[in-house]
Amino acid sequence: MTTIDEKRVYAEKAGSEVVLVATAMGVASVSVSADQIGRFGLAHRCTARDVAARPGEGAVAAEDGVVVTRGEDEFENAGFADAVAVGYGTGLFAADASGTLAEYADGDWVDRGTLGDVRAVDGDLVAAADGVHRITSESVSNAGLDDARDVAAAGPYAATADGVFRLGNGWLDELSGAASAVVADGDRAHAIVDGRLYERTADGWRERATDTDAALVDVAHGDGAVYAITADATLLVDAGDGWRSRSLGLREVAGIAVP
Repeated sequence: MTTIDEKRVYAEKAGSEVVLVATAMGVASVSVSADQIGRFGLAHRCTARDVAARPGEGAVAAEDGVVVTRGEDEFENAGFADAVAVGYGTGLFAADASGTLAEYADGDWVDRGTLGDVRAVDGDLVAAADGVHRITSESVSNAGLDDARDVAAAGPYAATADGVFRLGNGWLDELSGAASAVVADGDRAHAIVDGRLYERTADGWRERATDTDAALVDVAHGDGAVYAITADATLLVDAGDGWRSRSLGLREVAGIAVP
């Protein structure tokens, strides 16, 4: 374990950021500076099913509601019980186990539509069992594909049971395999297919080797760093000098996000 002195020195380093890890045990908060994985701990106990973030804020879909955090140890339950997916677009969106999609506005949840088996939300896109849906100001409309597991509005990309697709003149097949996660920020794009990490380059998608043989669950972008997490809660980070990793000792990982 990290000593108190090590924590103090680490906390004084510039450029650190927090990675949120959603697990069945709760939300873990991990401090990372460049590729140095520092102190971590279970910051909020709940049954976390999904996690999303935007600058300065994170949200967790949990059994007892959506939990919002704006600080490393500040967590507030915003309601919306039995949440299974959460994401940021024009605002904070969440879906529950019944398929209800809602937006958090002025302290209340506003119904935006009903879908079946929602898996992820990002921007104005929703990944669900029956494909990708687009959120508009008036409704939620089907945008195609089947068995969508994740979406990335910057692209846009969709991760499905058949692979990774990019929306252009229709959905374009970019990477084959069972895709479970995709993330993009306009400059970078990464995906997890068949438990392995892939990145998009100027020449297309290529596999990105990691220092673990374990299947990866999720991937996220930080400030100049790429993060990945395994099913057994080993966190990996590459800030440009190769992978560093650390086991967090948690179970049933649902995802990661960087506020």
